[in-house]
Amino acid sequence: MSDYYWDDQIEYLRNTRWLYYNDDYLEFLVQRVWKIEKSVDLIDYGCGYGYLGLKLLPILPEGSTYTGLDKGEELIKQAKEIFSKTSYQTTFIVDDIETVQVKRQYDIAISHAFLLHMTEPITVLQKMIDSVVHEGRIICFEPHWIANMSNYELHGLEQSKIIQLGILQKLFEEDAKRSGKDGNIGMKNPILLSQLGLRNVECRVSDKVNFLDQHMADSDKGKLFHALKEEGLGQEPNARNEVVAQLMERGLNSEEANRQYEAESEFAREFNENSWLTYAPNMKITSGIVTR
Repeated sequence: MSDYYWDDQIEYLRNTRWLYYNDDYLEFLVQRVWKIEKSVDLIDYGCGYGYLGLKLLPILPEGSTYTGLDKGEELIKQAKEIFSKTSYQTTFIVDDIETVQVKRQYDIAISHAFLLHMTEPITVLQKMIDSVVHEGRIICFEPHWIANMSNYELHGLEQSKIIQLGILQKLFEEDAKRSGKDGNIGMKNPILLSQLGLRNVECRVSDKVNFLDQHMADSDKGKLFHALKEEGLGQEPNARNEVVAQLMERGLNSEEANRQYEAESEFAREFNENSWLTYAPNMKITSGIVTR
């Protein structure tokens, strides 16, 4: 077993990334928003098994290259195996992104659900900026957790029974202050990139709304339900005392921690394969141009 956490989460990554975007929306971004008309050399910070490369290379101009950078040896091993079956020109690097030195040679630097795990995300953003050429582009696909949490609808149940938005907002903010890791960074990236000197900064939101429809084919319904559960929706919490203690360590008071436990328990009791549910991940997609 790898010592690196994400090396042991490959199946989770494979099973949940498809919840975020429709392929035609990514094509729209490449062709109509970013207007990428010539081949580009692209580097992916925290590439995992190469998810973004698999999505973007088929819609980027012919001749584009993809470099994946990640600390996970198993993740990079999987990426190499996957891309060995394609004709795309790829390079994969195992290294610690917080310390690695990357040459300034790329047209685009991207990240996907990566910066939220960094204790110093601004330092990593600067590293991404330093790796692209004049008029290169930075693209960050990052979460905005509090928006994500407000984008559930479980039919037959008031949302306030399962999602305590005020408590969760406080929890996320306390986590960020304590660790530097910010699950709401997606909404902050436009400000950060502009402050770091980028121009033409703009932000979009992911388009996909997942609908657990009781009229779906059973196979499709089962696939979606299990992906949503793996993503964290309606998971059964551990024992109350354990969960409440952990939540209080993260900054909630006793009443707030118990209310959050009840909400998680209610979600777990009510959400099943026969539920009607809509869920929008609400990822924020920020882009800007580097000028030197």
